[in-house]
Amino acid sequence: MPRRRKTFGTSFSWKRASGMSAAKGRLSRQIGVPLTRGGRRQKMGRAMGCALPFALICVAAVGMAGTTIVWALG
Repeated sequence: MPRRRKTFGTSFSWKRASGMSAAKGRLSRQIGVPLTRGGRRQKMGRAMGCALPFALICVAAVGMAGTTIVWALG
């Protein structure tokens, strides 16, 4: 099935025409929290990205400590 071509300039958005989109964008930048689900997920993903190496090190340390305790008790 062929893709339909999008004709530019034929769509109309009442939210953009009324200024609602711009107001939401300004509010989102002021409070620092995205108002869309996708934006919130991206922000959480970026925050988790910098914490991932730390989490891996913690998991490895706990695993090594657990095996050391099991070995000492065994």
